[in-house]
Order: sequence, then structure tokens, then C-alpha cells
Amino acid sequence: MQDDASLSPVQSPLFRAKAGSGIRHGYFTRQGGVSEGIYRGLNVGLGSNDDRARVGENRARVARWFKAVPQRLATVHQIHSSDAIIVDGNYDGARPDADALATATPGIVLGVLSADCGPVLFADPESGVIGAAHAGWKGTLGGILESTIEAMISLGARRERIIACLGPSISRQHYEVGPEFVERFLAAEASYASFFSPSGRNGHAMFDLPGLTIRRLNEAGVTAENLDICTYADEDRFFSYRRTTHRQEPDYGRQISAICIGED
Repeated sequence: MQDDASLSPVQSPLFRAKAGSGIRHGYFTRQGGVSEGIYRGLNVGLGSNDDRARVGENRARVARWFKAVPQRLATVHQIHSSDAIIVDGNYDGARPDADALATATPGIVLGVLSADCGPVLFADPESGVIGAAHAGWKGTLGGILESTIEAMISLGARRERIIACLGPSISRQHYEVGPEFVERFLAAEASYASFFSPSGRNGHAMFDLPGLTIRRLNEAGVTAENLDICTYADEDRFFSYRRTTHRQEPDYGRQISAICIGED
């Protein structure tokens, strides 16, 4: 079996330039895991029907990549909400209902799972505060990015110093939505029309979730980057809920994006 040394997460040029050596991060791919079949690779989804022991080993490998024990990998039970929680040294492995985490505690790995939704990692390197958010369309529209920033500020971060990076997520080219979906967004903000373009089906549209995510981050006053990697199109490296749905497969895996403040 491969070990955690075989993991090869994608990294943010913005974070490499601005975060310094004290903050480690990675947008993990399917590479380096022990799952098989439709879950092939590094499936970390506790909500999937994959073998529980294999998922546990995959999660442990992610933790070890950060030089942390598995119990220090903090994730949440994601519900497409706008709720962000603060994690500290008392973290006990619980997975509360929420879609983002923030911490100022070294050695705790913050992780969010995705399979088309946008994983966003945050850091204020000067204050030593980090965050991670699971940003699907509902959470992004509802304010999950802003909630994460506010949680970080409550820990001592400064808005103007926060950097954020959107990792692999579904692109406009592969995200078709119906008219009710479009109407929901336009009712919230008429200018969101720019995130929709005609599709091949009458009344439907192609939706630019990454574009909306970056706009919301910019409007929140942080420096933002988009890795511009599509989970749907890159099957070798990423799980995709929508790709699985189109193929009528029974289930799908989840990848993880994670960040940690190093311990001295």
C-alpha cells in the first residue's frame, strides 16, 4: 500500500507567496489513497458508502501529511449552510453541522470536503489565523464565505490581510441549471445575471459558481485567487457529484482541502 508520502496536493501560488512557511495547505486529489472501485484513491468522505476503514486510512494520511495525528484533522458535517465554527485546542473530533471552520491554534488541520462545490482556504499569516469553507451555490449565496471571514476576525485576523484561494470546483462549462435556479439568484442580486449563459436546452443556463465565489470574496475585502481547476472535467484527479449523476453511478467519493498552522 502507498503511504502519505505519495499524496500530491495542488497548492496555491498566492499562499506560497504570502503565507510563509508557518502555514501549510493543500487541495488534495485522488492520488495516494487506498479506496477502490468508484471511490478509487483518496476518498475521505465519511458520508459515502465506501469501506469505513479505507476512508479512515485516507483521512489519516492527510493528517500525517501535515505532521498531525488523525484526531487533529477537524472537519464538519456539511449541510450547505452559512454557519462557520471556531476550533481550538479542545477539539475532540466531533463533526457539528456547519460548512466552515476557523482557528488560531497551531497543529489543528482544518479540512473541507468537496465533489464539485468550491473549497476555499483562508489565512491571515500575520495574525496566525486560518479558515476553510465548503462553498456550494447555496452556501455562497447565503454567506458562508463572509461567515468564515467574520469568524477569523473574531480570532484576531484583519480583513485587509486575509488571503483566500478557491480550489478545484465545477466550471461553468459543466454546470447546467434550470430556470428556477436562475430566478433565485436574480431575485437576490440582478447583477448576478453575468454568472449565467445560455445552455443547449431551452430555459436552462450554464452557471459560473467559481466566478460568483471570487466576486463574493472580493466584495468581502480579502485578496482572492481561483486555481481554475474543474472537478467534472478532471476525472483522474477529482471526484465529481455531477459527473457521477450523469453516469448514473450509485455513489461518489469526496476530496479534501485542508490548512494548518505549524507547531513550533
